[in-house]
Amino acid sequence: MNIIAFLGSPRKDGNTELLLRETIKGIEDSRSTVQSFNLNLMKISPCQNCGGCDGTGICTIEDEMVQIYDAIRTADRIILASPIFFFGLSAQTKIMIDRCQAFWCEKYLLKKPIPEGKYGRKGLLLLVGGMKKEVGAQCSEATAKAFFRTISVPKHKTLSFTGIDAKGAILKHPTALKDAYVAGKELVKI
Repeated sequence: MNIIAFLGSPRKDGNTELLLRETIKGIEDSRSTVQSFNLNLMKISPCQNCGGCDGTGICTIEDEMVQIYDAIRTADRIILASPIFFFGLSAQTKIMIDRCQAFWCEKYLLKKPIPEGKYGRKGLLLLVGGMKKEVGAQCSEATAKAFFRTISVPKHKTLSFTGIDAKGAILKHPTALKDAYVAGKELVKI
C-alpha cells in the first residue's frame, strides 16, 4: 500500500508535526511505510492561473511540486496535516493544494480521474488550531474536502483539535496523540 503524508506546518516540532508523527507511528506499527513531504521545506511556486494545464492536466511550472504530483497519482492513502491559521489551512498547505488545479483539469475537463487502484483511495485530515471555536476547523475542512475529491479520494476522516496553540500543547491534550495513532492504524486497514 502506498501512503503519503503532507506536513503543512512551518513550526518545527510543533503541534501539527507531533500529531502527524503519532499517526505515522500507528501506520508503521501496522507494517506499512509512509512517504512524507514537509511542505515548508519545499520549493513550490503558487499557481499562476495561466490555463496551461487546461488541455493537458499537466502544470507548466517546473519545481518540486513534480515530486508531489507523482506521489499523489500513485497513492492509496493520503494524509494532510495543517495548523489552522485565520480559519484556514496554512499557506504551505494551500499553495500545494492550489497547484493541484492540474488534477482538477485532468479529472473534470479531460474526464480522466486518478484510478482507484488496488486498495481504493482514502484520506486523513489532521488539523490543530489555537482558536476554541470550530469555525476554523470547518473552513479548513471545506478546502481539504475539495482537495481530496479533486485527487479522487472519495472518503476521508478528519481529526481536529482546537484551543491548542502553544508549541507542544498537543502533548497535554487527553486523547489527541492516541486518537492520531488509532487513526493511522485505521487508515491502512483494507
